[in-house]
Amino acid sequence: MSEDRLAIEAEPRAVIGKKVKRLRREGIIPAVIYGLNDPVTIQLENKTLRRVLRRAGTTNLIDISVDGNTKTVLARDIQQHVTRGDLIHVDFQEVDLKVSITAEASLVLVGRSQMMEDGLGSDVLSLNSIEIEALPDDLVAEIEVDVSQMASADEPIYVSDLAVPKGVTILADPETAVARFEYARLEVEEEEEVEEFEATADSVEIIEKGKGEEEEE
Repeated sequence: MSEDRLAIEAEPRAVIGKKVKRLRREGIIPAVIYGLNDPVTIQLENKTLRRVLRRAGTTNLIDISVDGNTKTVLARDIQQHVTRGDLIHVDFQEVDLKVSITAEASLVLVGRSQMMEDGLGSDVLSLNSIEIEALPDDLVAEIEVDVSQMASADEPIYVSDLAVPKGVTILADPETAVARFEYARLEVEEEEEVEEFEATADSVEIIEKGKGEEEEE
């Protein structure tokens, strides 16, 4: 077990199907471990599991101990109640530390473009996440997108511009844009639209008045 790896104790689970509702009422969350061997149904204490999942997300490894056996896993599917956010079920994928796997890494803006520094608009992401491949111990949760290198709105940041940690490969097309600059809408343009609308409204009113006078004659 890695010294800095997250760890949690679990118990074998015999309860399946609709009966798992009773487990949740008792503060126990049903889960399953799949991947390298036959699936193993387990159950974990709710508060401890939530604490571990908050730190691990879906890219940090977790060591789950079941009956004295430790399995290194990733949380692949975390099911929660739609409105309350309560944990319902978790699927864990057991991994081979010597075999590369794929995962989603979040993209995070860092720095500011010169255009944004000048107050001309905003730096924005074109993608929120990107698929990566790496050995389980090399997976990262985030990849930084340095927008300070953007020279103009016509030069977005591409996948090929990203700096990734050693051992991590981005699977997306290198020519895919991941961040861009958007100019702020000028207030002058908005004022012109209002003036154009008012001018049109006045013309309609004048035409309608003219028709009324003709009818009276």
